Amino acid sequence: MAEKRWIGDKGDTFLNLGMQVSKKSQRVEAYGTVDELNSFIGLAAAEASDAEIVEILELVQKDLFSIGTDLSTPLYNKIKRVDAERNKELEQLIKKIDKELDELKNFILPGGTKAAALLHVCRTICRRAERQTVALKEQESINEEIIPYMNRLSYVLFLLARLENKRRSMKEKLWKG
Repeated sequence: MAEKRWIGDKGDTFLNLGMQVSKKSQRVEAYGTVDELNSFIGLAAAEASDAEIVEILELVQKDLFSIGTDLSTPLYNKIKRVDAERNKELEQLIKKIDKELDELKNFILPGGTKAAALLHVCRTICRRAERQTVALKEQESINEEIIPYMNRLSYVLFLLARLENKRRSMKEKLWKG
């Protein structure tokens, strides 16, 4: 009896709609990094002590599943799972969180509580996912709203890290370089 060959054993994978591509393709890099971000956000949410922060992170995870679906679908089909309205909602969230935080006059060292430190890791993964998505956009058509979403999301994650520290009475460590 012949051994079963697993999909991907030779370095290929299938996108939505069945197209076979190399696992090193830019499309796979982009949606794979979004998937990594989603997993780390789940870890940060598991460590967060604040119910509002957890709720925001769970909404973001749902958005990231939608973004992953868009990025894994070649020949983008005009269904905008993440759209300009969602980006405006993130902008409103940024304003809301920003009101609760002290003005930032120096760089801060990533860290504080475990949840805040994980949110800083999420922020950096989000920036990488954004860069990967920009690289994909230079090669193929994608949902144009994904890039602004990722740009805003990285800032939301930064603010949530600060908010988690503030609500847990963890003083931010400043870098005055």
